Amino acid sequence: MARDKMGRALRDLRVSVTDRCNFRCGYCMPREKFGRHHKFLPNNRILSYEQIQRFIAACIPLGLNKVRITGGEPLLRRDLFELVSMVSSLGLEVALTTNGSLLADQSDKLYRAGLNRVTVSLDALDPKLHSKITDSVIPVGEVIRGIESAVSSGLNPVKVNCVVRRGLNESEVAPLVRHFRGTGVIVRFIEFMDVGSTNRWSFGQVVPTSEVLQTLSSEFDLFPMERKSPTDVASRWAHSDGSGEIGFISSVTEPFCGGCVRARLSSDGKLFTCLFSNKGYDLADRLTFSEPIQVLTAEISKIWSARSDRYSELRSPKPNSLPRVEMSYIGG
Repeated sequence: MARDKMGRALRDLRVSVTDRCNFRCGYCMPREKFGRHHKFLPNNRILSYEQIQRFIAACIPLGLNKVRITGGEPLLRRDLFELVSMVSSLGLEVALTTNGSLLADQSDKLYRAGLNRVTVSLDALDPKLHSKITDSVIPVGEVIRGIESAVSSGLNPVKVNCVVRRGLNESEVAPLVRHFRGTGVIVRFIEFMDVGSTNRWSFGQVVPTSEVLQTLSSEFDLFPMERKSPTDVASRWAHSDGSGEIGFISSVTEPFCGGCVRARLSSDGKLFTCLFSNKGYDLADRLTFSEPIQVLTAEISKIWSARSDRYSELRSPKPNSLPRVEMSYIGG
């Protein structure tokens, strides 16, 4: 088992399968930076499913037990269920993060392929606000349909992630909880993070978890729950009447770097050891089948063992001017 300089194991791998998305959310892919002239990765640089499976298999001897497929928007990748099946065949837990707009027509096939869980990003139920946040013409009803389809397919518990930003969508917090209460869907609220260098983050836009919880507690009777694992990023709260659970991911006000066991693989084969990294380790050339997989395992172990990342614990209240990798490139 590989451990980094802080004793953290490699348990969780986020795999980006594309850097493209059909939304232009301001905290991830603002249109002024990712418009018609933005150069996305050419197809010949995108890893094949076989290369991704080889990388994942190389991580298993190091302690890996969970893979989350991300993007960009991963459901833009053709026949994604085939990758799900390939990862599932390795005996690992397989999850997916998506904006939900393409989920309704694929959830059954993904479930049959071995997908265990799905998380859908949804920052507003109000149609006009959803359109503003996503900067798209795709109606919020398509996302809701995707969530309902995932529930019906058996991808439970389905989780809905909402990034809360001051002055934008605080008013959507309670409606989201009301809408999904009693459905089995877990709504989680995420503090706005300074990921990448294009989202114009400032601490003043962060709505602390304590504030969101206080707002919800005025309407709902909530009590805290234990985390299922010490490395889980979300704190858990439940309705006292048993009608559901909500979560909070507080990486700005309550950073959890000490328990971070996640690595990230970009869609062109770079390994990143932190969401806030400014560089990745290019392993694309090592994902051929011309050398024993143990060589790749050793290289990944070497990179992980040198890891000392704890950006959120060291974060300054002022925006960091250093360039950082964009979330749309390596997933959230």
